[in-house]
Amino acid sequence: MSINNEKISSYGQMPTANPGTMVSAGVGTVPGVKIYKFSGGAASWFGTQILGVLITICTIGICYPFAVVLVERWRAKNTFLHGRQLLFIGTGWGIFGLWIKWLLLSIITLGIYTFWVYPRLMQWKVENTVYA
Repeated sequence: MSINNEKISSYGQMPTANPGTMVSAGVGTVPGVKIYKFSGGAASWFGTQILGVLITICTIGICYPFAVVLVERWRAKNTFLHGRQLLFIGTGWGIFGLWIKWLLLSIITLGIYTFWVYPRLMQWKVENTVYA
């Protein structure tokens, strides 16, 4: 289940073992081979961050979800897991309604609700990151 209580498709997910198949930890890994690889550079990161900040400032935080998507796509594009590139499939519109709700609740509670926003936003990011 996703943050919006939607079923998550198996698109881009690692295959699972059949029922009854025993899989031990470390199976499929080669000693000495890196599991993770990150290929992002400072210039592209800086440009992405500046654009995200401008989007957020110019809209007084309302379009922050679109800035999050921009940054997450950059991170996923430059991250490789077991030699496979990651892909961020989330959209700004996909979390926009929740973001407005979170923003209003944070304002009403004088910022206390932000303690619940961060874990939910992180959950949404992880649920929308798949193998390319």
